[in-house]
Amino acid sequence: MANPLHDALFAPLAGQDRPLMHLPGGAVLTAAAFAADIARFAHALGAAGLAPGDRVVVQAAKTPAMLAVYGAAVAAGVVFLPLNTAYTPDEVDYFVGDCGAKLLLVDPGRDAPLADLAARHGTRLETLGPGGSFDALAAGQPVRFTAVDRAPDDLAALLYTSGTTGRSKGAMLTQTNLLSNAEALRDLWRFTDRDVLLHALPIFHTHGLFVACNTVLLAGARMIWLPKFDADAVFEALPQATTMMGVPTFYTRLLEDARLTRDATAHMRLFVSGSAPLLSETHTAWVARTGHAILERYGMTETNMIASNPYDGDRRAGTVGFALPGVEVRITDPDTGSELAQGETGMIEVRGPNVFKGYWRMPEKTAEELRDTGFFLTGDLGMIDDRGYLCIVGRQKDLIITGGYNVYPREVELILDDQPGVRESAVVGVPHPDFGEAVLGVIVPEPGHPPDLDAIAEALKGPLARFKQPKALVTLDALPRNAMGKVQKAALRSRYGQTFAARTG
Repeated sequence: MANPLHDALFAPLAGQDRPLMHLPGGAVLTAAAFAADIARFAHALGAAGLAPGDRVVVQAAKTPAMLAVYGAAVAAGVVFLPLNTAYTPDEVDYFVGDCGAKLLLVDPGRDAPLADLAARHGTRLETLGPGGSFDALAAGQPVRFTAVDRAPDDLAALLYTSGTTGRSKGAMLTQTNLLSNAEALRDLWRFTDRDVLLHALPIFHTHGLFVACNTVLLAGARMIWLPKFDADAVFEALPQATTMMGVPTFYTRLLEDARLTRDATAHMRLFVSGSAPLLSETHTAWVARTGHAILERYGMTETNMIASNPYDGDRRAGTVGFALPGVEVRITDPDTGSELAQGETGMIEVRGPNVFKGYWRMPEKTAEELRDTGFFLTGDLGMIDDRGYLCIVGRQKDLIITGGYNVYPREVELILDDQPGVRESAVVGVPHPDFGEAVLGVIVPEPGHPPDLDAIAEALKGPLARFKQPKALVTLDALPRNAMGKVQKAALRSRYGQTFAARTG
């Protein structure tokens, strides 16, 4: 037996003096130095009492050390669980208790508010970073570590879903889940040891950690490591990069900057977008300004990446392309589970080596969403168009049923986004005394060009059936989004839930 993920991603780093990370301020971390950090941290995990299969929770800033703890966990067979640094102690309390964490790592100075909860759960609490207690534990450890044997189906990571309804669920990701996806993306997106990825994503999320880091490590490439997205830092680093992965917000902010030109991006090989839908307007504007077509892909916590627009060929705005090699995607009737014909809208189901093992300690929920056949019900609604491209219509929970008719928000949003004065939009269903739910359009105005809501309502009458037309349009300075740029429609439904409370038509 071996340790497939460690052997593919981290073992090759040992002894390599090549640059791996270009850090803020001009410092460079070599592959060999990073491998030594991984080894010391792996020994420190053992010294802290962790054995293969135990869970380590990390709520810490984006640093090379945090990434090294991930590598150490893989080497030691420990299950890695990263948390958003914005989570409150109450939220951390749930995650630590639910997963039964043996160790909780946090930034220096952030341990005091978490001490009580760690003690209550019997979890060891250490600090990660300069002057941190875990760093001190690792400091005297050997710079080599023999990776423990792990089976392909053994857990490597535990990532919790956002929990917009009910309890957050821990998605169990195996060695095979992570490695197979990294291999598919390396090949599909043509990553080689000549690539330099501009990395401005957080690494508590599958996008920044598994899509970006795993792919770079597997390809033997390197990264420009930015603690967060900052337009000035991105433009400063861009000349040294060949590729960039981002969320749509990255691209819209860069489009607002006069420094974004064809000359500034002429040397770039690839721009990738994910974690939230990329507006067709953004795709088109990016092509016009840079000559590059952003490659949009589709994935989720439970499945890693599912589909991608092609590297060669037409990257179609408003679609997420084709299923990854080795991955099956089908569209089914949400009520019956029967497969639908091409062009029909239904539930997106996926099967392949990328699909998670199930939800942590939730066998009933696992059985609801993971079929015996291996197909996972994503909760996303979509269709496959006449050219075979997968199009995402929206989340099933965001489907609006008004007067007995189904309305897919994305269809309405695409038309709203094309109206004068509209920067972007979100469509939600809110309670209505007559129709059960009513369609509500939330519009973010273009700066300096307020939209004419009456004119927009009139313009929607042509392309949309009456039941699909918003019964009200409202404006908002900005749509509420999570850390990865996804619009929080639950927040909009809550905010505008009483819009039609006193109306009868």
